[in-house]
Amino acid sequence: MAQNENNSGRIVFAAILAIFVYGVIAAMLGVLLASFNLTPAQNGNIALAQAIGMIIASLSAGPIIDRKGKKLALVTSLGLIAGSLFLLRGSTSYEQQMLWVFVLGLGGGILVTAANALAGDVNEERRSSTLNFLNLFFGLGGMATPLIAANFVSDPRMLCLLAAALAAVTFVVHLTTPMPGPKGGASGASVAIGELVTKPSLWLFAGFLFLYVAAEIGVWNWLAQLLQSRGTDKNAAQNIVGWGFAFGILVGRVVVSRILIKIPASTVLLASAALMLVTTYVLLQTTDPSMAWVTVFAAGIAMAPVFPTTLGMVGDAFPKGTATAMGFVITFGWVGLAVSSRIIGALGGNDPAQLSTALLVLPAASALMVLIMLVLRGITAKKA
Repeated sequence: MAQNENNSGRIVFAAILAIFVYGVIAAMLGVLLASFNLTPAQNGNIALAQAIGMIIASLSAGPIIDRKGKKLALVTSLGLIAGSLFLLRGSTSYEQQMLWVFVLGLGGGILVTAANALAGDVNEERRSSTLNFLNLFFGLGGMATPLIAANFVSDPRMLCLLAAALAAVTFVVHLTTPMPGPKGGASGASVAIGELVTKPSLWLFAGFLFLYVAAEIGVWNWLAQLLQSRGTDKNAAQNIVGWGFAFGILVGRVVVSRILIKIPASTVLLASAALMLVTTYVLLQTTDPSMAWVTVFAAGIAMAPVFPTTLGMVGDAFPKGTATAMGFVITFGWVGLAVSSRIIGALGGNDPAQLSTALLVLPAASALMVLIMLVLRGITAKKA
């Protein structure tokens, strides 16, 4: 019994480290792009290369995890991350930078799928609660990168080296941590993705996460610009987003991880989507900076449980082929990341006068999330 508890503790520590590393590298590109001295179009292409790497990795990692187990995926992803960051620090050409950022995206896409699958194994009866708690460390990692860059390490090459060292240490931890075998058992059997995609619930989960990530990225990428167009100082606008929204997500995940012990995940997600609809709409009407801080904090709390709780529901709905199903759903999340700002820009987001209208995409996405979750609750209730 004591040995099992010790192994569980090591798995939790390994999962925390992995999710923290992903948070660190998720914020890395935003810090590094300014140091590359590229044109806006080249910066956009590099960001797209990272997104493509993540999409490819998330879609392909799940079946490998289900057949070969999580350890192989985790150590491979951490090796790719450490190596790409180490090589990125010395790259001088646009082509080299794009290549290593693409590899970084591959590593990150594998890592987030494998880490969430591993975290879901810690306590399958409380999968959604556990995932919310552990994904708190994603937020901490995401906050750590810009804070360290702004206050302690101004050289982007040194920042890459520190992040590579963190990934290398995490690689060793995962290599030496006993982990559960493939979901299919010793034979490595798994559910083929062709079979999974015939399940309507998988597509509904994928659509739900696509809309959520599109809405969250819409806040990160556009809210500061909206506030500035209404007279808020640039630094104040960035702090409202960087601190108000991020802090709301962190607080929300801590609180919801306890709520999910007693309240069904589908109920929490329905409430979250409804609160997203209200808070994002109110946020778009807000002109006072103080009120904007309050509303964006509330929006962060509303959004906080959506990503990890959705993955928790996916794990519960697909006990065989769990990682394949998670990877498929996460892939649609990354597609939402890739297209969110393009959609807002196409609707007028490049014109400050039209930005508030374009950003109505956020409450519209939230309304669709409410409808999808109502359908999913009906499907999961029938299965239960």
